[in-house]
Amino acid sequence: MIALKPINLSSPKTDTTEKLTSAEMGKLWATYMGNSMAKCILTYFRQHVEDEDIKTLVENAYHLCADFMKTTEEIFKKENFPIPKGFSEEEDVNQGAPRLFEDEFYVHYLKYTAKAGMSIYNVGYPLVYRKDVRDLFRYCLESTIDLMDQIKTILMHKGLIIKPPLIPVPNKVEFIQKDFLNGFFGHVRPLHALEITHFYDNIENNVTSKALIMAFAQVAKDEQVRQLFEKGRDLTQTNVERYMQKLHDENLPSPSLIDHLVTNSTFSPYSDKIMLFHKADMFSMKLRAFGNSVAVNGRHDVGLVYTRSFAKISLFCEEAAKIMIENGWMEQPPYAAER
Repeated sequence: MIALKPINLSSPKTDTTEKLTSAEMGKLWATYMGNSMAKCILTYFRQHVEDEDIKTLVENAYHLCADFMKTTEEIFKKENFPIPKGFSEEEDVNQGAPRLFEDEFYVHYLKYTAKAGMSIYNVGYPLVYRKDVRDLFRYCLESTIDLMDQIKTILMHKGLIIKPPLIPVPNKVEFIQKDFLNGFFGHVRPLHALEITHFYDNIENNVTSKALIMAFAQVAKDEQVRQLFEKGRDLTQTNVERYMQKLHDENLPSPSLIDHLVTNSTFSPYSDKIMLFHKADMFSMKLRAFGNSVAVNGRHDVGLVYTRSFAKISLFCEEAAKIMIENGWMEQPPYAAER
């Protein structure tokens, strides 16, 4: 590993009155809200986990969420920034509810949500400049990477994961031909490594998303919320089938569904508010994942698959937002002055 040479700045100035920028406010707010939700979700998981390795993993994730929230709150207090209400174990968690998920689900879930956390910290770090905020995001990112390492170790050690497909090592360097973009007509080339990678990633995300939203639909109390969850479940199933088919057309394996890791309990461990916020947030993560997927794609047919998914998931997020607004569940992020 190459060590970076230090940069020695002469007479650095420290401005103790440095204000938070819009990027810092926005990303701190998102960090607090996301970890407030995750901490409540994990509170219930802690009540129903038997495997000792998975229990340790859940505990580690819970304490990270609490730590991230505490440090974010300290920065808010220094700036007299109102602490977001977020979610609470008293109002949004029923710790007495029976088991809704098997232990294995918790590992898949934590990989799913760790990706979401890393995307916030990874995007946020280049945009923040104040040292205490930079230190927080560096800590959040590095800690979440460490958690991801623990997740992957358990997934591999317990045989719970199918790794991304293997493909042949190229024999030589080649350059793209005119048929590279073909997807519907003429010669259609095989999927390249990055296209395969993002199909795998989207399938992995969606099989966990489907199991989670299926469980939420099973226990939701409000009929409007339940119907939206059922719509999201069916939409996710359709998307998974499309992504899997693209890999199977190339004789490549794909991750399997994990619906069997949801029990038949109909007693909700969570409020409808936190469940709806969670799924709206994670469906918005899918939109970001589609952007990454399209950016490396070349085939027209693959682009169409993502375009269809993007449009329908955007509508789901909009419908979820409307329900949250109608019920007074959606907190407003910091915004610019209205001139």
